[in-house]
Amino acid sequence: MSKKNLAILTVVLAILIDQISKIYVKTHFMLGEEVVIFPNWFIIHFTENNGMAWGFEFGGRAGKLFLTLFRVTAVIGIVYWLWQTIKKRTHNGVVVAIALILSGAVGNIIDSIFYGVIFDSSRGKLATLFAEEPYGHLFHGKVVDMLYFPMWEGILPNWLPIWGGQPFTFFNAIFNGADSWITIGVILLFIFHKQAFPKE
Repeated sequence: MSKKNLAILTVVLAILIDQISKIYVKTHFMLGEEVVIFPNWFIIHFTENNGMAWGFEFGGRAGKLFLTLFRVTAVIGIVYWLWQTIKKRTHNGVVVAIALILSGAVGNIIDSIFYGVIFDSSRGKLATLFAEEPYGHLFHGKVVDMLYFPMWEGILPNWLPIWGGQPFTFFNAIFNGADSWITIGVILLFIFHKQAFPKE
């Protein structure tokens, strides 16, 4: 398989998996609903955020629009990076890594741009795809998250400064397929860093 076809296949499959899983959760779960897959290890928990890590928000609607446009600009840069990598016939591991990072960025951009105008609200009910009364506006959709791995929950020992005696969950982030692709892509870049960033 050529490097170009490998990149295209990786991007298409990764985006499809991400979007199918998000649309399924959005249309089969109410906001906050969860299903335990493996007790104390893997939970499907439906939540939404405005597109930043751990649901961080800034600047209201203007901040959301800026974030989405910034991501679109970043995607253009990643596409160029991927194209140059293919032209240089770099190792397949690097091609897949960049393709996964691109897929993750595009996956969350799709949510941010379109979900506000194709879904209605998930609060207290199941959302409808292509709803007559969508919950938001173009470029102001919310990113769907559902993967939750609370590997350990407990009380931190009292001898720890600041956080001692406080409840703690590891790992408490809730994320999605697109986030996973970006993480895997970055890990692959570390593994293949000599091929990705060769010394001239």
